[in-house]
Amino acid sequence: MTTHHPDLSTLMSYSAGSLPDAIATVVAAHLSVCNHCNRHVHEAEQIGISLLEELEPAAMSSSAKGDILALLDNTEQAPAESCEEKTLPDDADVPAPLRPLLGYYLDDLHWKSMAPGLKQFILPASGSKLRLLKIAPGTCMPSHGHTGSELTMVLKGSYSDELGRFCAGDVADLDPDVQHQPVADTHEGCICLIATDAPLRFNGLVPRLLQPFFQL
Repeated sequence: MTTHHPDLSTLMSYSAGSLPDAIATVVAAHLSVCNHCNRHVHEAEQIGISLLEELEPAAMSSSAKGDILALLDNTEQAPAESCEEKTLPDDADVPAPLRPLLGYYLDDLHWKSMAPGLKQFILPASGSKLRLLKIAPGTCMPSHGHTGSELTMVLKGSYSDELGRFCAGDVADLDPDVQHQPVADTHEGCICLIATDAPLRFNGLVPRLLQPFFQL
């Protein structure tokens, strides 16, 4: 059971396809485990379909059909997928939307150390930042705020901050008004998927000096 979810406005933007790549990826990962948010996205999509149906049809040029057929002829055919079903491991801890990039196991990734108790793995994303953060048990993140939006999903373990306790599947949808200092639970480490569309705003001098080196 997830208890923290993306804001409704974030889910609406996701259904409209208007989120940056990184933030949309975190939402997709959350939707893979949250029926509650899936219902909201489905409702938003139905509203969008209704609005489209009310629009007046646009006139098409006489050459439109030929242009589309020519485009299809020039498109390479994708190789047919194997009919054999892939066997998915029961103990995979990577959300389904991330498996094409990461595989099935978080422990198999090549983590890069940032500081004692903190490691990260950067994922490709256009126009925004997407990373996995691995926090050792009992480790505190530096206190910080945000100059833009941050969407964080807990994949493994849990952490606590000024907003509450976040466990696996939970999402923190943060804006520039939020200042916090997450700390991983003492009995287990925490792995989070984090998307940002602007740099963080650290309160301490040392984190600010190291910020450019870790693309934070």
